[in-house]
Amino acid sequence: MIGCSSDLPRHEPACGFRTYAMSTRSSRGRGLLWRLLVVSVGLLGVVGCGSRSEFPSQPIVLICPWSPGGGTDRVSRQLATQLSQSLGVPVNVVNATGGGGVTGHTRGAVARADGYTLTMATVELNMLHWRGLTKISPDDFEPLALCNRDAAAVFVRSDSPWQTLADLEATIAREPGRLRASGSARGSIWHVAVAGWLLEQGLPADAIAWVSINGSGPSLQELLAGGVDLICCSVPEARGLLAGGELRCLGVMAESRHPLTPDVPTFREAGCDWVLGGWRGLMLPLGVPEERAAVIREAVLRTVESDAFAQFMETAGFNLTTGGPAKFEQLLVTFDRTFKEIFATAAIDAVSESPIGPYGFPLILGGIGAGLLVLLVGRGQLQLQTDALRLTWRDLPRLLLVPVAVAFFMLTTESLGFVIAATGMLLGLLLVVRVHPLTATVVTLLLVPAVYQLFAVQLGVPLPWGILGW
Repeated sequence: MIGCSSDLPRHEPACGFRTYAMSTRSSRGRGLLWRLLVVSVGLLGVVGCGSRSEFPSQPIVLICPWSPGGGTDRVSRQLATQLSQSLGVPVNVVNATGGGGVTGHTRGAVARADGYTLTMATVELNMLHWRGLTKISPDDFEPLALCNRDAAAVFVRSDSPWQTLADLEATIAREPGRLRASGSARGSIWHVAVAGWLLEQGLPADAIAWVSINGSGPSLQELLAGGVDLICCSVPEARGLLAGGELRCLGVMAESRHPLTPDVPTFREAGCDWVLGGWRGLMLPLGVPEERAAVIREAVLRTVESDAFAQFMETAGFNLTTGGPAKFEQLLVTFDRTFKEIFATAAIDAVSESPIGPYGFPLILGGIGAGLLVLLVGRGQLQLQTDALRLTWRDLPRLLLVPVAVAFFMLTTESLGFVIAATGMLLGLLLVVRVHPLTATVVTLLLVPAVYQLFAVQLGVPLPWGILGW
């Protein structure tokens, strides 16, 4: 037998050489990993470097709770452009849509109070908590400046058979429930405006079926496509389609006629004593240090009162109604009291209630996924096998750590910051799939800072700083 033993000394050098070579390669590999670890820690430190003495020194997020193309989005983007010039840093609009305004307003309220997150709040903020959809209310924000107020209006396609509001009301009374309307999400200001109009005319609040669409922009496109019969939104939001002759405005829910539609009567002129509209304004989350809040407040007030913003609002047809924190706060108190009374009406409360809450669909889908996973595991059908990986039901506890890692990132990214939260998530996921701890650490500490540098530094994407300012 040929082997490495004292009986055959001629083979000792060869076998010893192989052992030495393997040991050397292993040592070199570990040494390389350790050197990479040192470099990655250095890169991680670089992420936090930079001057933070001046505020602001990084991009600012402006949260818009509604879809692109609508009135709130248009006003938000105009303000973002002017604020970028005033503050000297990018102000990026993020459309956080969903839940009839719950998602965007909640995200703005719970954002890190460092002055780097603004919210373009809308009148729905006065409504959501009375509808029981969220505990978020105006009390969770610091009002900065009121930007605009616009009345609701009703629109139909230009080829529709309804020439006046009375024509439309006659059809609704004759065939309740047949017509479909939209303008925004179910229970939004435009939905409540329609329900209140119907009640004022002695019709059921649900005499028109409401189609929930997140924003006036996509709602108007649905009207043109024939998916709905009428739209309720503000006149400026429909201005382009009105000018193009594709829409007809039947009435405006205001005290006086709108300057963009001087020939269109108000609802009162048409025999319906109903007035309702919305507001838009910029807010900060509570708790922003006063020295930072003062900088943002001054820039916001200077912007909303500027000639450039006034010209934009006039050109776009939006009603320019501005005011500082005191005036804005008084408006919030007044609207909150009004909607408390409105939603105390059983008919309005019933028509605005969503059959599925804002988190209903994610919970349903998550429950279905978890149920299928348990079913497959129980039947022994979860057998994923490759040359390097074999997963069976015994690995279920380890598999469940994957959503735990993702949940950790989602729940901590605002408080801990992107770098720390992403590091924890990625390292956890690599360890779950049994990557060697040293390799997993090196990969994580190289990849996360690189991603941060690319997106936050080079591309100017606003990522949460967190407790360490990263």
